[in-house]
Amino acid sequence: MPNQAEANLSALIESTEDLIWSVDLDYRLITFNRALQQTIQNTFGVQLAAGMCFHDVLQPERAVLWPPFYQRALSQGPFRVEYSLLVGGRTLDLAFNPIVVDGEKIGISIFGKDITEQKSAEKALQEAEKDLRNIFDGAIEGIFRSSPEGKPLVANRAALKILGYDSLDDLKAVVTNVRDHLWVARDELASFNRQIVKQGALHGFKCRVRRKDGAIIWCSLSARRVYDADGRYLYLEGFIIDITERIQSEVELRQSEERYRTAFQTSLDAININRLSDGKYIDCNQAFLNIFGYEREEVIGRTSLQLGIWADPLDRRKMVAMLRENSNFRGLETQFKKKNGEVFWGEMSASEIEIDGVPCVLSMSRDLSDAKAAENTIRSLAFYDPLTGLPNRRLLVDKLHQALAASSQSGNLQALLLVDVDNFKALKETLGHRTGNLLLQEVARRIAACAHGASAVGRWGGDQFVAILEDLSEFPREAAAQAKAAGEKILAAVGQSYPIEDRECLPTASIGITVFGDRQYSADELLQQADIALHQAKAVACGSIRFFSPAMQFAVNARAALEDDLRAAIKTNQFSLYYQPQMEKDHLTGVEALIRWNHPTRGLVMPDDFIPAAEEARLILPIGDWVLEAACSQLASWADRKQTNHLTIAVNISALQFRQPGFVDRVLQALDRTKANPKRLRLEITESMLVENLDDLIPKMAELKSHGLRFSLDDFGKGYSSLSYLKRLPLDRLKIDRSFVRDMLLDDASGAIAQTIISLGRAMRLSVIAEGVETQEQRGFLTGLGCHSFQGYLFSRPLPLEQFHAFLENFS
Repeated sequence: MPNQAEANLSALIESTEDLIWSVDLDYRLITFNRALQQTIQNTFGVQLAAGMCFHDVLQPERAVLWPPFYQRALSQGPFRVEYSLLVGGRTLDLAFNPIVVDGEKIGISIFGKDITEQKSAEKALQEAEKDLRNIFDGAIEGIFRSSPEGKPLVANRAALKILGYDSLDDLKAVVTNVRDHLWVARDELASFNRQIVKQGALHGFKCRVRRKDGAIIWCSLSARRVYDADGRYLYLEGFIIDITERIQSEVELRQSEERYRTAFQTSLDAININRLSDGKYIDCNQAFLNIFGYEREEVIGRTSLQLGIWADPLDRRKMVAMLRENSNFRGLETQFKKKNGEVFWGEMSASEIEIDGVPCVLSMSRDLSDAKAAENTIRSLAFYDPLTGLPNRRLLVDKLHQALAASSQSGNLQALLLVDVDNFKALKETLGHRTGNLLLQEVARRIAACAHGASAVGRWGGDQFVAILEDLSEFPREAAAQAKAAGEKILAAVGQSYPIEDRECLPTASIGITVFGDRQYSADELLQQADIALHQAKAVACGSIRFFSPAMQFAVNARAALEDDLRAAIKTNQFSLYYQPQMEKDHLTGVEALIRWNHPTRGLVMPDDFIPAAEEARLILPIGDWVLEAACSQLASWADRKQTNHLTIAVNISALQFRQPGFVDRVLQALDRTKANPKRLRLEITESMLVENLDDLIPKMAELKSHGLRFSLDDFGKGYSSLSYLKRLPLDRLKIDRSFVRDMLLDDASGAIAQTIISLGRAMRLSVIAEGVETQEQRGFLTGLGCHSFQGYLFSRPLPLEQFHAFLENFS
């Protein structure tokens, strides 16, 4: 009979939920409990029995595992192993122990515990830990934990990245105390400690932190101190966020706001902000107050209409319409009104903005008063004459184009009048520059006053003015009569006395007129026609009016052809010198060199036929140089002949030649090249040169005089010279003009002028020669007045060189 202990053990084995069985050395069941029987029955549908090979009831792929388990227990002793059943998905914890009786291993005992639920719980726990780790490491915010001593304990990936460390081990290796290694500012650390000790936790504490690479960053800390049940401080844990960019943005925003406020307040432009809903001002800068003349309290809370800022309230409607269409606009020019009622031009730009969620309008206005004044000044300078205030050449040409376009549509004729003040240059030199300008201003005023019917009256340049008459008759004769009447009215107005600075001026004017509209002409052609007519008027007499005609155009064309021929003559040396003897009593003392043009088709051309054209085209300069060179060469040639070595040669010098900056050098170089005696060269100047630039003339004459040259004043008595001029000039001779010689026997005035010239020469110790002496009566009359030097046909015509040499032989 089994004792009680065995009975109790057997009852315990049968009642346990654990699986218990034993096998012999052949792996056959010796014993097994109820729990194993039920498990096998429920799982595999097999009824266990003693002597059965236990692992045969298992799946074949599982059965092969058991013999190694038995062998291991027999050879190595007790061991444990986890075993899963493929059927039912259960997991067992198996313990194998050898059975030893009297020192001999007779079998193996196996204890199995169902740990399926335990394994499921462990797996769930592992999954939960894994999820927690993923959450911990995947968090955007840095998570940390540190000991009371300041040692880093835990840090997720985000915290490591913020601090610049590769891993937690890297952090622990470098940072032994977060207070010393990570905190930058001691005052920030002290403030953090005070607050967290007092409050137990902090949220959003801003501080500067040092990264591993030494860079300083701004961070936001949220942390709490963790205690155990006994109140001991265990660790500090919390979150860390890198807010460097936010801090920089805040700084930049603050700086931007400061810059905006500075720009807003210091801008020279008027800036204001209005609510879009009701138009009330909510802000404005100092420039706005300065420009419009208000105090700040007068502006804020009121509208622009209430202040009356718009000169025309309709302009505000225009502004609102532009904003509704595009939400902004630029460069709206409008007129504003200041508090004192002054109206000024301004330029306005505006755009819709939002302030604290309230739609507003930001406006910027600029005072254009100075710009408009400058624009008007520029326009005035560009299109109006600054002296007279009349339209200038540019604007007149534009007006003429408009008149041409209008005439082609209306069918009415029009007229262009070119007005020129006669002898204005001489008047200006006599009266002075300032008085001359005042005279031009008065002339301009009178022309404009008496030309009300003109579409345009302006200053063409210098002393010339233009009037354009529109809407004349459609019949040419009537249109011409209307234009002539307008011209005569202008001449009458200009010819009235001018009291200017205590002086009485009585100038005259000449007018050239061209009527247009019946044929297609360009503006340049019309201006040329009026200029041709003006030249014709001045050629007739001062104060004349002439109309353009085809004959005038023919004369202009002829002049152009003459100038072309002159240029060719200069290139091909078609000129020659003729010599007219100059006599003193019965002695030949010299000659005057007179140029002739040997034209290939025109034949011999006299100076009066080409010199005026040469003067206008400035071709007189190269021609004058040639005459001077030829005369000097002839002097040098005559110096070797007894018959001619005493002769002088007189050469006429034009005003253009004398005004050349290098004129003195040209004369001296010609003398030097030809080796001519300067004492034998006499330069003849005209009275008209005296009124142009006397201060330039006298030094040049004095320098040439110092080299031995002599000077004669030609055509004396015909121009505007005065005794004060003659007194200053280094002259040697006066020349009585041929017009006085011709008329002195018939006209007492001419004789008196000749006598005056002779007496003046005697008084100023100047020799006097009369030109144009053709009869013995003229010679005798002059001799009786005390003049003994002559030149004229009575003695000889101007002769070419060969004939002059023959004249010398006969004269001897």
